[in-house]
Amino acid sequence: MPSRTFRTNSADETVALGRSLARDLTGVVLLIGNLGAGKTTLAKGIVEGRGVDSADAVSSPTFTLIQQYGEGEPVFHIDLYRLDEARQVEALGIDDLFRSGALVILEWAERFPELMPARRTEIRLRAVSEEEREIVVETV
Repeated sequence: MPSRTFRTNSADETVALGRSLARDLTGVVLLIGNLGAGKTTLAKGIVEGRGVDSADAVSSPTFTLIQQYGEGEPVFHIDLYRLDEARQVEALGIDDLFRSGALVILEWAERFPELMPARRTEIRLRAVSEEEREIVVETV
């Protein structure tokens, strides 16, 4: 699938983009970008767009590592920023989550490419200015 590029001009627009992307996302989704690029903001919209929780309920799982939103068809939101070694990531049981069929959103997963499934969606976020974001979506 060819990549698609979007621009948002506020956090609200980034959440709205996440809501619109949510219906087409399946499996594993990597959110890739520097600190402050808008990864968690986009995740808020994705979770809300899946109808499993409100955007306000979504927070960065930096310290909890994994957040689950919803029950029947949950969305898992994982943040690997604080982990340094592949064995720490493996200990989270992400392979089981990958196989579960649930939507799994990962922040900072590009640090552990060897652990990511070959089939996934990569969403690259880049801050163009304080408010503007360039967001590139590509399924690999």
